[in-house]
Amino acid sequence: MTDGHKTSGRSQAWFGAQGRSGMVYRSWMRNQGFGHEVFDGRPVIGIATSASELAPCNAHLTRVAEAVKRGVWQAGGLPLQFPTMATGETLMRPTAMLYRNLMAMEVEELIRANPLDGVVLLSGCDKTTPAMLMGAASVDLPAVMVTGGPMLNGKYRGQDVGSGTHVWKFEEDLKTGRMTQEECFFAEGCMARSNGHCMTMGTASTMACMAEALGMQLPGSAAWPAVDSRRMETAQAAGQRIVRMVEEELRPSHILTREAFENAIRVNAAIGGSTNAVIHLTAIAGRVGVDLNLQDFDDLVRAVPTLVNLMPSGTYLMEDFCYAGGLPAVMSELLNGKLLHGDQITVNGRTIAENTENAERFGSDVITGLDAPFQPAGTGIAVLRGNLCPDGAVLKQSAASPHLLTHRGPARVFDSPEAYHEVADDPELDIDATTVIVIRNAGPRGYPGMPEVSNVPLPAKLLKAGVTDMVRVCDGRMSGTGYGTVVLHVTPEAAVGGPLALVRDGDPVVLDVPNRILRMDVDDAELARRGQEWRAPVERHTSGYAWLYTQNVEQADLGADFGFLRGSRGHEVPRDSH
Repeated sequence: MTDGHKTSGRSQAWFGAQGRSGMVYRSWMRNQGFGHEVFDGRPVIGIATSASELAPCNAHLTRVAEAVKRGVWQAGGLPLQFPTMATGETLMRPTAMLYRNLMAMEVEELIRANPLDGVVLLSGCDKTTPAMLMGAASVDLPAVMVTGGPMLNGKYRGQDVGSGTHVWKFEEDLKTGRMTQEECFFAEGCMARSNGHCMTMGTASTMACMAEALGMQLPGSAAWPAVDSRRMETAQAAGQRIVRMVEEELRPSHILTREAFENAIRVNAAIGGSTNAVIHLTAIAGRVGVDLNLQDFDDLVRAVPTLVNLMPSGTYLMEDFCYAGGLPAVMSELLNGKLLHGDQITVNGRTIAENTENAERFGSDVITGLDAPFQPAGTGIAVLRGNLCPDGAVLKQSAASPHLLTHRGPARVFDSPEAYHEVADDPELDIDATTVIVIRNAGPRGYPGMPEVSNVPLPAKLLKAGVTDMVRVCDGRMSGTGYGTVVLHVTPEAAVGGPLALVRDGDPVVLDVPNRILRMDVDDAELARRGQEWRAPVERHTSGYAWLYTQNVEQADLGADFGFLRGSRGHEVPRDSH
């Protein structure tokens, strides 16, 4: 054993074994140039990386892994890098969300099956962060998250542009003739001009902040740009820290408590974070046995104002957020307002309060104070109920239009996003500004995978007439970079017979966000009659992973995880292989 270092003993079941098994484990590892001394009992640290050129947000993580390795070696551990899936939302069809659970399963099994005492999780795009946290939580070995960091601010014609958010804006400009296709081609390169994930407060940035708020990422590390040298310093520090965590036996189950999730929910409200955090945090909580339900995301945020002025809710981008003080500045402000549990332990062994006691805000435009918040308390995620969504639906108030938060209008129903897109540019489309656009069969089972299709663009004729927002209702998700008065995650989804399947053109739909209501003004007897007529859609998948997914995925209010993956299966050393 290396002097001064305690090992959990887990990796020694491999590298400390006698006879044929020990010879196999050690000798094949030595073909990589390791000397015999690295098998002396020092902690073996896995570096799980989702680096992939098919996931642009994660493509640079191989370099981040090198920095982690330096830190592990410095602290006396043995770093061993291994690849995982990369669920990149930008390229994967039908949606990366279809594969989040598969990635979580892969991460869990790879950690458990290998001679690891702890793991550093390298993620980037939206689903990779929650998938890795889910998998690591179900193994419950010491783990620390290192996210890859946001891109630098986009720059186009003298203004800052945000990845994702400006995709939707430029799409509207194209439809209305304010932008040519050639200008759009040029703008594409202006939005994504460095390594990293979306630099708006989309889901990737949100989940990086959630990892930090939960205590699973080193303080201050969520916001450093991917190409900033301090991103690599953070990674190196994480490599050093994970060795100590193994010695301390500091595991995810010690960090991911009910109070930690309450902190994350309130932080999400304060940063104007993505609605997708609802699904991901619920799924992570399910892995550690924390009772977290959809109503918590409404009840816990009513006293929390939006403090961060970032797209899509505001003006600035993640690079500005970083230089203004980053997440520690936000959490310090919330602590001062007694809105967080300050005694929660984090991966560095210190509490939330200790980590933020010296945090500073630089300027007041990007990160505001509780005394003059960017948006008032109660502008976070709203959880809606009613006969359209008996198990709940969500709406991001900070990105919605205030005049539409109370609205009544006739439904115009589309059985798929494609059905809407086919007619959206038709100048004769029978939709006006009061219409409620209903998109269904986009939920976990219906699509499958619950894609980010809910914020469909407005009809071209209304955009040209100056209409900038309409109420849209869907059982799918919306990109965290999106905006508008969009009701999401309608549960139960249409594909399993939820009330959304029963809506018909012309039905009056009532949205009352202050009273948390989403309903259709159709009497119960008529809905019961329609329910008897409803027939489940024909199963499109009869084999393969998509079949496994549709047969086992839970509804959005439960986190859209697989029921058989809930809970922790621990890190007991498996039976010998030789």
